[in-house]
Amino acid sequence: MGLASSAQQIALLKYHGGGDWYANPTSLKNLITFCNQNLGTSLNPSPATVEVGSADIFRYPFIHMTGHGNVAFSDDEAANLRMYLLSGGFLHIDDNYGLDKYARSQMKKVFPELDFVELPYNHPIFHQKYTFPNGLPKIHEHDGKVPQGFGLIWEGRLVCFYSYECDLGDGWEDITVHHDTEEAHQKALKMGANLIQYVFTK
Repeated sequence: MGLASSAQQIALLKYHGGGDWYANPTSLKNLITFCNQNLGTSLNPSPATVEVGSADIFRYPFIHMTGHGNVAFSDDEAANLRMYLLSGGFLHIDDNYGLDKYARSQMKKVFPELDFVELPYNHPIFHQKYTFPNGLPKIHEHDGKVPQGFGLIWEGRLVCFYSYECDLGDGWEDITVHHDTEEAHQKALKMGANLIQYVFTK
């Protein structure tokens, strides 16, 4: 796909069900700025917002989904998201704590024939410009579990990356929001940049 041009924009996924899809309002903007400064991308500095069932979803090569609560995809929305992913799109789901069971159940509607698999630490997504030899960095404690990166793989292609027990999105936000350390903030941004680079150079 090549590195992102100024015509390209990434988007936040808006979904139904009552979950706070709009959590972390500064996160994507900060990630875009970091990527444009450090990866040589020229992404639109303002992320878009796109609904699961919208035809506009096909305009965005990278879509980010987050939240703490319930997610509900209608059959039409699940079909639209499936077509988007099969057509070359990429979805990053970031568990902002409490999203896990909802995200997994709804993605099963999108890909009933696929299960999330844990990606090994040598997967290319952890080894783009920035190297994470132990997989995802731990940004927020949550339940104190080891962070895990899961994927949905369709015909050999990673179409969805799910970061669990990590909270990259919180780490991307302005430091003043969650009072993260600069080190945690940078680790989160670097891992996010790896996601962008992985998608835009495929």
